[in-house]
Amino acid sequence: MKKFFALAICVLGISQAAFSQKYANDTFPDGSEITPWFKDYTKLQLKDLGKKYTITDFGVGKDSTKIQTVAIQKVIDKAAANGGGVVVIPKGVYLSGALFFKPKTALYVSEGGVLKGSDDIANYPIMPSRMEGQNLDYFPALVNAYGVDNFSISGKGTINGNGKKYWDAFWARRKENPKCTNLEVSRPRLVFIWNSNNVQLQDVKLINSGFWTNHFYKCNNVKMLDLYISSPHLKDKAPSTDAIDIDICSNFLVKGCFLSVNDDAIALKGGKGPYADQDKNNGPNSNIIIEDCNFGFCHSSLTNGSEAIHNRNVIMRNCKIDGASRLLWLKMRPDTPQRYEYIRVEDIKGSAKTGLAIFGWKQFFDLKGRPDIPLSYGDNVTLKNIELKCDTFYGVENDPNVRLSNFTFENLNIESTKTEIDKSLIKGVTFKNVYVNKVLVE
Repeated sequence: MKKFFALAICVLGISQAAFSQKYANDTFPDGSEITPWFKDYTKLQLKDLGKKYTITDFGVGKDSTKIQTVAIQKVIDKAAANGGGVVVIPKGVYLSGALFFKPKTALYVSEGGVLKGSDDIANYPIMPSRMEGQNLDYFPALVNAYGVDNFSISGKGTINGNGKKYWDAFWARRKENPKCTNLEVSRPRLVFIWNSNNVQLQDVKLINSGFWTNHFYKCNNVKMLDLYISSPHLKDKAPSTDAIDIDICSNFLVKGCFLSVNDDAIALKGGKGPYADQDKNNGPNSNIIIEDCNFGFCHSSLTNGSEAIHNRNVIMRNCKIDGASRLLWLKMRPDTPQRYEYIRVEDIKGSAKTGLAIFGWKQFFDLKGRPDIPLSYGDNVTLKNIELKCDTFYGVENDPNVRLSNFTFENLNIESTKTEIDKSLIKGVTFKNVYVNKVLVE
């Protein structure tokens, strides 16, 4: 494989510099400015997060088998009541149910420290929430922030969802009823942040979530830097543990992260249903950059959907893919009007079962009496400077309810078992310097 890529680089004239660009003068795919905010990778420092509230100094014990939700929440509340500060998880394992951070508070998990989620769903009281493209009452996450601007999670410790009991319950239910929905089995997420701006997560390990790992709903200016996000996919398969779900957000940076989960790594969401675009709780994602990341096993490294109505200006670049089922996936629900536009995936190396996947996502869809199937669109999508080994590169389905236009494939070196490319499925498709199995695509 290495020899193949070396030869292809020589043949195609693709320099290694293409994979280490600094992107100093680039723009979003629609030509709009990428603001300096996206170029600021400054890490938060513990000393700058305000007064420290180390939980063991305020009544939290060191017994790793004892649920201490109430005691830890009291520390958070005390910090908020005193004008704010950072709640510190010291070295050791601290077991808890749902925690709710307040304005002017932050979370710091020290190296060697573990905030571990309870595996009893009773420790996650049902409340107003958002799941799978709909607002509903549901279980909160282990770490929650509702309306907490400037919220942060930092430190080199671990937040462990302790999800095995939830995973086992899901698979048992799926065995009873193969058509059971994801919401039929009670499971908590790991981190849920709602209506919060200027949020930063950095350095921590986020593992073994019971459900989605990180979920951001209606947030602006979010940075996720150098995170390790993981859930198992082999012996103990962790269902629906998406690494990062971006749900109606703008200005979102994912940089330097490792992501390997038993579902989508990064999923852009925003609503579902035949009239989803008319629901005030739904909306678009815009200005998303994913860069310098490593993807292990996942169902897809970058997914649009399956609960999304409008994604615009999405960039994924300078990433390595090792074992993803798909590189770029446009999930087209036949019951939801969708528009995925101005998406650019560039400077990628690695392997995936499918490179570009576009097909109808019919799991749990419901037209709710709407007589027609809403049209969906994929427009201005670019795949550029990519070296990929896959089973299928061009996994595009012929769907009469989906309109695809203005796709560009440029400087691609693909090794693929299946080589068929039907250009007629996309209106305005361009192939430039694209090789599949060393053969130039004309």
